[in-house]
Amino acid sequence: MPDPIDLRSDTVTKPSPAMRAAMARAEVGDDVFGDDPTVNALEARAAELTGKPAAVFVASGTMGNLVSHLAHVPRGGEIIADAGAHLVQMEAGGYAVISGATVRALAAGPDGTWDLDVLRASFRPDDDHQPRTELVTIENTHSPTMGRPLSGEYTSAVAAVAHEHGVPLHVDGARLWNSVVAQGTTARALLADVDSATFCLSKGLGCPVGSVVVGEPGFIARARRGRKLVGGAMRQAGIVAAAGLVALSDGSEGMIERLADDHANARTLAEGLAQMDGIVGLDPDDVTTNYLVFGVRPRPGQEPLEARDAFMAETTRRGLTYIGYPGARVRALTHYGIGAADIERALSITREALTAADLAVVVV
Repeated sequence: MPDPIDLRSDTVTKPSPAMRAAMARAEVGDDVFGDDPTVNALEARAAELTGKPAAVFVASGTMGNLVSHLAHVPRGGEIIADAGAHLVQMEAGGYAVISGATVRALAAGPDGTWDLDVLRASFRPDDDHQPRTELVTIENTHSPTMGRPLSGEYTSAVAAVAHEHGVPLHVDGARLWNSVVAQGTTARALLADVDSATFCLSKGLGCPVGSVVVGEPGFIARARRGRKLVGGAMRQAGIVAAAGLVALSDGSEGMIERLADDHANARTLAEGLAQMDGIVGLDPDDVTTNYLVFGVRPRPGQEPLEARDAFMAETTRRGLTYIGYPGARVRALTHYGIGAADIERALSITREALTAADLAVVVV
């Protein structure tokens, strides 16, 4: 029986053999005291690659965003964010529950960007009745538009608007390196005018756990305090930081350049799916990184959610797992551990599942 193909998320990756070896031999110390040399090396490498002077290792992207909010936003302040962003939709309301902030949510366009005039008009006036705008945050890649990469030019334009109002810009770069690779650029270029950013090690880079927050030393000091407040201070964390050092390395064992393989596999998957009777709402030209979303066509009288769930049950039974997405759609992410042969098998299983769920018109 072939191994299952798991396309639910790029968080399901397993660490590479090089990562496991590095973790086994990692030199460690107490990170809270600043004594873990491997964590220190990871933070230095992250700062170097992003062009920021300081960094702090945290347990997750959600924690990275949360400690950034704690560092930037006083209680009662407001964050301008994308309406579909992870911060708004997928972080359990931590900005409100823990940071004591509110969010002003702006809808992005089909390309994942804001109208900058709309952004300008969204800053609060100096009025005691209203919260103060304290932070602008964007997500790169932009998940609500199928992982679309945002350019350095756009990011700098958003930063300029934020800075006009004396407000910092934070980038949720959960899949920052996908954006880097897709655009053939560098993290330094994408973050040149950004005040702070996070990026995940545990998605496409294949590490078992962790994210990094980067920014100015004063901001990072406040973020470290925030990390302690939410219970994220770690001790001999070099064991997991070692995997991050491998992922960010320049050598053949590094994981950044190989993200291009994930992007190519996602495009192949999208092109195959788009040709299938029963698959709807998918334009392969919209797939620019490792992220795609599509719908399935219901039978007459069938609800879209019922059709989606029946289809996913059939793929799962055959050894292929997708994940449900809002709007009765299906999401698939390619990642480390998924190769070209897996994509071909995923297409074959999908075709069978559409027929089995009676969602494809079979012509004889």
